[in-house]
Amino acid sequence: MSVILIIDDSPTELHLFQSMLEKSGFETLVADSGEEGLRQARASRPDLILMDVVMPGMNGFQATRKLTQDPDTSGIPVIMITTKDQETDKIWGMRQGAVEYLVKPIDEKQLVAKINAVMAA
Repeated sequence: MSVILIIDDSPTELHLFQSMLEKSGFETLVADSGEEGLRQARASRPDLILMDVVMPGMNGFQATRKLTQDPDTSGIPVIMITTKDQETDKIWGMRQGAVEYLVKPIDEKQLVAKINAVMAA
């Protein structure tokens, strides 16, 4: 079973993504900040990370950059998730090491399809 770490500062979003993914057969871990997400990623080595962009403290771009620069976590694919639908955010996220980018609200089928595609690559 694949393990996915969800990093988002919104309890509602964490619950929503966790429910979607567990219903689709994934095991989930959650973190409510970039800092906590980094700690969990290093400790648990998930198969994939869903990363919110806009968070207080360390934002998703900063956390993704740290993950990709750390030899222990650099192989974990990151999918950036945000409410912002701006091409510059997508480009910036990809430059930080994200492999994909999704815009909220996210359709469950689209999310699962994107995760499966990333994990198959």
